[in-house]
Amino acid sequence: MAIGLNKKVLISCLAVTTLVGLAGCGAGSKTAEKTSTKVACDFTNPPAATTVNVLAYNSSAVDPYSNTMVSSCTRENVTVKHDPIDFPGQVQKTTATLASDSGSYDILETYSFVIPDYGSRQKLVPLDDLFAKYSDEYKLGDLDESMVKAMSYEGKLYGVPMQAQTHVMAYRKDLFDKNGITPPTTFEEMKAAAKKLQDAEGMKYPIALPWLASGDIGTAYRAVLSSLGKFYVDPSTKKPNFDTPEAGKAFEEMKGLLPYMDPQVTTFDQPKVQQQLFNGTAAMGIMFSGRMVDLTKPENTKFAESFDFAPPPAVLEGGKTFGTLSVDGWSIPFNTKVDKDLLFELISASVSEDASKASIPAAYPARKGLDQSASPYAKAADTAIANMAEQESQTWLPPINAASLPIITEVISGKISVAEGQKKMQAAAEKVLADST
Repeated sequence: MAIGLNKKVLISCLAVTTLVGLAGCGAGSKTAEKTSTKVACDFTNPPAATTVNVLAYNSSAVDPYSNTMVSSCTRENVTVKHDPIDFPGQVQKTTATLASDSGSYDILETYSFVIPDYGSRQKLVPLDDLFAKYSDEYKLGDLDESMVKAMSYEGKLYGVPMQAQTHVMAYRKDLFDKNGITPPTTFEEMKAAAKKLQDAEGMKYPIALPWLASGDIGTAYRAVLSSLGKFYVDPSTKKPNFDTPEAGKAFEEMKGLLPYMDPQVTTFDQPKVQQQLFNGTAAMGIMFSGRMVDLTKPENTKFAESFDFAPPPAVLEGGKTFGTLSVDGWSIPFNTKVDKDLLFELISASVSEDASKASIPAAYPARKGLDQSASPYAKAADTAIANMAEQESQTWLPPINAASLPIITEVISGKISVAEGQKKMQAAAEKVLADST
């Protein structure tokens, strides 16, 4: 039986939005060749030599799409280039390439969190006409409608979806079974499980979470606040929620996990969380689903057969799942000099039916009707999404997030109090909203 993310649930979770791993490969990519698939890429050959530069971070879930684009669409006068980069690097280079009229990239990996901001500032090319033009040739009508909507803003399409990603918990089933632990359903249960592993197994830091100060820690705080029932900004009053009791509670709940995590947690991105799980220094971790399949590969870890997957816990009993739902896709920057039809055909080829099938189980493709039964984490993702809060995504969210990151880090590291952090975040968010009007 096919297992995949529940589409009705996905539509519900995205309803309030128009919606945040190297060897040589092909002609231009330096990422793993084994993740590329040869598919039809039937563009009209341009009259002159053309180089297409692709910006996409490396992960097991994204690499199949970028590598397939490189291997399948580099031919005749077209050379597709993709250099390895991590996610923080992608964020920095995206900002840089969109900052002037002359950019460095022609195709950008984007995600639903940033689409409203970039779309409202005309930083991306609207794709509606190209989508309609090539829909039949590349069967774009088979892309999930909710994911297409997630990559749109004010009725305009700014990205072609490739996949959905949601937070999933990976845990060491062998250690859980040995110590009579079941996957936690609340933060309190997660702390109790961690304490038991500290005492029984001598494991100093059983919980691994990506709280990198430059990005991931903001995702974590939003997920905690969302689980407690609050957006960053109240949708009815358009006022920030950082002065609410829930905002303070979110900080306290995050700080309550610190005794069970590595003291350097604010330097850890998702690959570093993977490494903690690979080497056995942690027994449970919460990351985006696109990182999960790596844990099941014997070449990565001797514990590959010991991992199982579950939905992340709610912060409090009866609350919504701690987590985020994101749609990843391809966009064309406003300042590219390469023919837009050519770029769109490269994008469409990389999300074709054959390419999407080949991305399983590393990714959950945007195409409908594909068999996900090979995915070890799909059922956990389904359950997580079924209890996930509606996702907040507005034009002001990325700048509020950026302004909040150093404040969140100061609170978590103990440099300022929770109350002071709330006050500073409220003021920062109010300034962002005032500047946006």
